[in-house]
Amino acid sequence: MRVAALLVWAIVFVALLWPLLRRWTWSSSTARALPVDELVKDPVCRTYVVRSRAVSREEAGEPRYFCSNECARRYALER
Repeated sequence: MRVAALLVWAIVFVALLWPLLRRWTWSSSTARALPVDELVKDPVCRTYVVRSRAVSREEAGEPRYFCSNECARRYALER
């Protein structure tokens, strides 16, 4: 009788946790599949910035990446 009750509780426990386990494993595999953002070097202050967060400006058809609007402004004044 105890074994049957324990088995029922185990089945209920797994049934309740199954959606959480599926969501957890799905999100972790999705996170691994996302591309890693690369670092770019600011030509003014020489710091490295993640490209998705950098300020970009076009010069001669090529993008230049800066850590801030201030560095982009200083670069434009120097040129």
